[in-house]
Amino acid sequence: MSLTNVSLDDALFKLEKSIHVKFSYNSRMTQLKQKVDIEATNELLSSVLSRILKPLSIKYDEINNLIVLQRESISMINTATESLDQTEIKAIAAIIIKGKVVDEKGLTIPGANVHVKGSTISVQTDIDGSFVIEVPSVRSVLVISFIGMETKEVNLGSGFLTVVLKEEGQSLNEVVVTAFGIRRKKNTLPYAAQQISGDDVNKTQVGNVASGLSGKISGLQITQGNSVGGSVNVVVRGNKSLTGNNQALFVVDGVPVDNSNTNSASQRSGAGGYDYGNAAADINPNDILSINVLKGAAASALYGSRAANGVIMITTKKPKNGLGISVNSGVTVGNIDKTTFVKYQQEYGAGRSIPQDKDGFLFFDANADGIKDLVVPTFAPRSWGPRYDPNLLVYDWEAFDQASPNYQKPKPWIAPKNGPDSFYQTAISTNHNVMIDGLVADKGSFKIGYSRNDERGVLPNASVLKNIVNLSASYNITNKLVVSGLVNYSQVDGKGRYGTGYDSGRNVNSNFRHFNQTNVDVLELKDAYFRNRKNITWNWADPTKLTNLTPGFSDNPYWVVYENYQNDTRNRVIGNATITYKVTDWLDLLGRVSVDTYSEMQQERRAVGSAGISSYSRFDRNFNETNYDLLATINKKLNDDFSLNALAGLNIRRNTISSIFSQTAGGLVVPKLYAVSNSKGTVPAAIESYQPKAVDGVFGGVTINYKELLLLDATLRRDKSSTLPEEANAYNYYAVSGSYIFYNHLQNLPWLSSGKLRLNYATVGNDAAWGSLRDVYDKPNPFDSTLLFSLPNTKNNSALKPENTISKEIGLEMSFFNNRIGFDASYYHTNTVDQIIPVAVSTAIGYSSKFINAGDIENKGIEVSIFATPVKGADFSWNVNLNFTRNRNKVLSLYNDSKNLQLGTFQGGVSLNASLGKPYGELQSVTYEMLNGERLIKDNGLYQFTTTTSNVIGNVNPDWIGGLSNSFRYKNFNLSFLIDVKKGGQLFSLDMYYGTMSGILPETVGLNDLGNPKRDAVANGGGIILAGVTANGEPNTKRVTIVSGTSGYLPQSNFVYDASFVKLREVAISYSLPKKIMSRIKSINEIEFSLTGRNLWLIHKNVPYADPEENLSSGNIQGYQSGSYPTVRAIGLNVKVKL
Repeated sequence: MSLTNVSLDDALFKLEKSIHVKFSYNSRMTQLKQKVDIEATNELLSSVLSRILKPLSIKYDEINNLIVLQRESISMINTATESLDQTEIKAIAAIIIKGKVVDEKGLTIPGANVHVKGSTISVQTDIDGSFVIEVPSVRSVLVISFIGMETKEVNLGSGFLTVVLKEEGQSLNEVVVTAFGIRRKKNTLPYAAQQISGDDVNKTQVGNVASGLSGKISGLQITQGNSVGGSVNVVVRGNKSLTGNNQALFVVDGVPVDNSNTNSASQRSGAGGYDYGNAAADINPNDILSINVLKGAAASALYGSRAANGVIMITTKKPKNGLGISVNSGVTVGNIDKTTFVKYQQEYGAGRSIPQDKDGFLFFDANADGIKDLVVPTFAPRSWGPRYDPNLLVYDWEAFDQASPNYQKPKPWIAPKNGPDSFYQTAISTNHNVMIDGLVADKGSFKIGYSRNDERGVLPNASVLKNIVNLSASYNITNKLVVSGLVNYSQVDGKGRYGTGYDSGRNVNSNFRHFNQTNVDVLELKDAYFRNRKNITWNWADPTKLTNLTPGFSDNPYWVVYENYQNDTRNRVIGNATITYKVTDWLDLLGRVSVDTYSEMQQERRAVGSAGISSYSRFDRNFNETNYDLLATINKKLNDDFSLNALAGLNIRRNTISSIFSQTAGGLVVPKLYAVSNSKGTVPAAIESYQPKAVDGVFGGVTINYKELLLLDATLRRDKSSTLPEEANAYNYYAVSGSYIFYNHLQNLPWLSSGKLRLNYATVGNDAAWGSLRDVYDKPNPFDSTLLFSLPNTKNNSALKPENTISKEIGLEMSFFNNRIGFDASYYHTNTVDQIIPVAVSTAIGYSSKFINAGDIENKGIEVSIFATPVKGADFSWNVNLNFTRNRNKVLSLYNDSKNLQLGTFQGGVSLNASLGKPYGELQSVTYEMLNGERLIKDNGLYQFTTTTSNVIGNVNPDWIGGLSNSFRYKNFNLSFLIDVKKGGQLFSLDMYYGTMSGILPETVGLNDLGNPKRDAVANGGGIILAGVTANGEPNTKRVTIVSGTSGYLPQSNFVYDASFVKLREVAISYSLPKKIMSRIKSINEIEFSLTGRNLWLIHKNVPYADPEENLSSGNIQGYQSGSYPTVRAIGLNVKVKL
């Protein structure tokens, strides 16, 4: 190296670059400006440094590959420095150390104390957990401490320090992420927020992050179905909107993430369709560091109107010191829990309780031998037929399949070996994740990750494949100016998603659970399909036509899943670019542009040869949301008693949703060619939609802290929305909160570790849905050559005003015995008023409904989170967490004199309602007519039903929900499990209603009180006596035989069930290889093996043959089961390697 007349600072910089060393020194040393010469070839670095540093009275020391420069001593400083004052001399002597303090989750810790051991020198970390401290010697030791964390001593290392503090135990002093990613100590929050680590969410490798929250957060109700990639309902503190969105807002690293559900209205109401899931499933669970749930309006108001339902704040993993590589790979297998699937009676087969041609069978020559044979009535979708008799030979559906080995052959009339549960296969899912990250001292960080989740369901031909790429980086332009960005790309491909509801063409369970024949062997249907991949069904419309047989109304279930399947794909980018500038040590500025954009395509098909008309449809949808944020934050200590935290900012949001739906008409011309252009009939006009929306908001907040004792917090936001009338499109909402940390007055109590009382009041506004203001025409298909235009059924309203939610909350947080036990309890009360709802109007005005402002829903409840560490030792520890939520809601007002708002109607004559003075979500339908408190019996011995359908038969809201988790650690072993509980709430089961009517269920057979078969004629000692009274009030004594024609003898109210459950939701066992072993394996820091289980045991339920939690979709329509899928018990094996 050859350098001439360069400053010492430049010389050191070039040495770092050329020979890859690192120097540490005080940047204010005056010697750095002095000129030096370096002429060295094959010379030791120590010799070069001695030659250029000694004349400047600088010595150096090497510590952990870091070369630290210091003055030699005050007396040795040359005459050039004799005129320096003591401050300048101190600057020469001191060494600047920079670093960051984080917790075990990687979250930064503001306010941590950094102290030089044996001196009076100390600083506190800033809001980002960063610190800069001057130390007198390279041998100095830093002592890092924070309330609730274990104190740690740190020797000076190489370059930038990252200090990880461990918790002493759960406490009020943990750091949580709040609105706009601002980190605050939990004991300073005047509102309810509960945080959970990403590892706790993803213990069982869930496909949808929302599923991993079930039972773990108080105030949060998660409802999840059993389909692959299916919808998850996420509601915080009850339903607040009568007809609008009640789902919580998802925010990832400050970016609001769309969680739309594009399931059709038909699907959501149980009439049939596919469950496409919700968009939050695109979030990568493997990349989550922590999740903080902001529950009340006071906590979430700064995010605007969308946050009225709470916020799920997700923070992704951040790089740690140095270069890190982690690999995570696992496989999961699952099988159905047969206690949650239909069970068939084994006594009677196909038929309608009528003689047919002979003894309940058809009677014709089925094998062309000239002799009439007994033939199963394949067209009858019920099981009220003849009793099984192994001595009776009959011809069933398979006898008419020319490719079958049983063609024209009879079989014994017996129950089959393989029932509908045989249709389900073993689910196999794999999950692979690779993450590379790095932190470069004083320069920045980067992260690159890739995840592949291949989920194959228990339903044949059903799969969801996710490929996710995560990229992020930050760069410190200066020590005050930082730029950062992230891009998350996901591609989700679904095939064969589960059909739902009363739809045998798409949902095989509509056949298995509703109207079926118990004599059908499912594996014989499987063989029949795969022999020639034709629709060989048990349900021949007319078996007397020995050729050209066609299905009646039910297809072969294997034809349904392999031919009538759907497929979909979604490509999505979520990202942001951020620049932060530290104006002063107490003022920070942030500018950010964030984008969430995706395009999705859904294709549905019904093959030629199906029971219904063949068809093809395609739905294309594009979503884009761009947010522009500017934020200023202040974190300043005003004096010894007061400190100030404040923020001010603006948010500009632009949304665009566009879609187009097109389908064939009259069938398909060419089989297996799925294109709209393959339509037999005239293709209907495509349904197109374009929905732009703009919301501009300004907001601010102030927190005043008095001696860490009293805190006052106030926020204000004003939004202006394009979906409201121009003259009244702005609305304000605010929050005022306070907290009293009474622990600081009671520190003399040794058993009390922390204590805080909090109180808040907040309002949150909400705008209208797009297209609610002005009436527009739609264009139906032309009539011959005449063009038609029409108005929609709902009258829009140009005078709408914003909705408003008013929230009040009081909470108490305490911990005891050095944070070994504690709780967080809240009581809340919310009212959502001036709701924007469509109300029924007279059709004489040309509309059936009109948008207005009306309605008031009240939610109030309590939520409690309790944590405890009963045992804590070096080798063994035990942690317990308990969550409990009890919410009560009531509809306080509707429109004018209206007493009821119908939310949805379902197959089976049942509706879901919001009734005045009643809970939101009441089931209404037909029930028993009562006389003096007893069921009324008609003259024919059957029940008398009510003539109205407005009778309340159930309430879908639970009495309470909760979760209990335990985790145990013994040395390198960890065991944890979660019990998830729902108490109360009711659902209507169309499966039980129709299953009883069709005669497939065990409840329809058995012996009566006389010991005879119930289905036998009364004359033969059969029949039953229904409990109740006759019109004269006397007990009923009339015996009746229930047959196919009278199988609907029980009203809908009889099929409403308690939806309570107790589930062993999660179990996880992990083992990390000991450090002694790892020290022998080069380049690998950690290897962990884990065995996981999910939904292993449904400990308690009251719904027969079903999972009480099974739902159709996310959204407001709940409490209804139709064609429900069984629970899947899943066991997984996972390996995690960190390099």
